[in-house]
Amino acid sequence: MSRRPRKDVPAQGAARPTVSVCRGCCCGTEKIPGVDHAAQLARLRSGLEGTATVRAVECLDACEQGNVIVVQPSAEGRRAGGRPVWLGLVNDEYAEQDVITWATAGGPGIADAPDILDLYVFQPSRRVRAGLETP
Repeated sequence: MSRRPRKDVPAQGAARPTVSVCRGCCCGTEKIPGVDHAAQLARLRSGLEGTATVRAVECLDACEQGNVIVVQPSAEGRRAGGRPVWLGLVNDEYAEQDVITWATAGGPGIADAPDILDLYVFQPSRRVRAGLETP
């Protein structure tokens, strides 16, 4: 182990929150009935335009929780202690709007999530989390 003092490392990460929307083997397909998946993604992109990055990602390997959305903090949010928040069963417009409201306010580490989102939070395995967080 080096005994040299560490230099200040510039903050890395996105300047704004990132909302990752699973669109893999189950999420975003007819396997989750009664949801207009294309409209869901369009509403998130429209509602978060200019305030958060919205990206459709391949299977997040949490199919039993479909549709899965992960709200990742901005660099500032991460410095403040924010960590990615995994939300499952996001299958209605009310939950989508709560995600939009939270990410617009700054997301993890910056703003508290609407209380109702506590019902959607789940903890995937470390292997699954590492797959999303690895650049």
